Amino acid sequence: MDHVVSQMEHRMDLPGLVDFNLVATHGGFGRASRASGRPKATLSRKVSELEASLGVRLIDRGSRTLRLTGEGRALHERTLGPLAEIIEAEQAVASGSSIPAGKLRVSAPIVLAHVLLPKLATSFVTAYPQVDLEIIAEDRKVDPVDDNYDLVIRIDPSPDERLVGRRILEDERLLVAPPEFAIALHSEQAAGDHTLPAVGRVGTPDDLLWRIRTDSGTRFVQPRFRLRFSSFLMVRDAVLSGAGAALVPKLMVTEDIDAGRLVSWGAHDGPKVEIWALQNSRRLSSSKVRAFLGTLTSLA
Repeated sequence: MDHVVSQMEHRMDLPGLVDFNLVATHGGFGRASRASGRPKATLSRKVSELEASLGVRLIDRGSRTLRLTGEGRALHERTLGPLAEIIEAEQAVASGSSIPAGKLRVSAPIVLAHVLLPKLATSFVTAYPQVDLEIIAEDRKVDPVDDNYDLVIRIDPSPDERLVGRRILEDERLLVAPPEFAIALHSEQAAGDHTLPAVGRVGTPDDLLWRIRTDSGTRFVQPRFRLRFSSFLMVRDAVLSGAGAALVPKLMVTEDIDAGRLVSWGAHDGPKVEIWALQNSRRLSSSKVRAFLGTLTSLA
């Protein structure tokens, strides 16, 4: 791939690259032709010229269905996003407008995607009807370049020189339980035999001691985990069903507390959780990204 990038620096065939990505995105010359209205023969010729200029084969033409070579797949993944930005900038300059438009791909943690983003996303596309917004809910650590995302939303992200962004929200974890639960909080770290039936995340250690910040100071409770789940959404639902108490993000249970379905006994005594929206530091921030970031800041 480094060879391909080096070649591109010297022979930047943007029209050929656009046609190649069109074919790769649609999965074939025929589909790309029908989607774009461009002759199939023209697309094939432009891709062949691009391959000749780079000195590598990008598409395996021996198979019945389109199959990208390793170089072709790498080139497609690395250039699809930047090319979309170039086309968007060209259209904005030509029309004298910077109205947000085009496809916007966002990766977000599952909890945020389910709890906060649906309403926000609906408001965004209503305000910017020329943007096609795609939000993928996933907890894996994605790379905005390799995975072709315009924005990635992360919880407590580690510093990464390839990414820039802004903090959009702070949150904390609350100790919650159904109203009928009686919870004994202790002033001493040694909670003794006073354990609390609890629901936790998969991988939570059995000997964990919860430090809880209350109006009367820091208190301690020893959870006894009866259930563990991989998702906070499942943890919350189990608590609502009466399985025990849990430490869960405040943003997930605010409505349940206000409605009386759950009771908060205090907050986890530790640093607040920071939620950031990040993008590739090597790309210019497009109008659609800036508009979405502006919408995200309304969460704060």
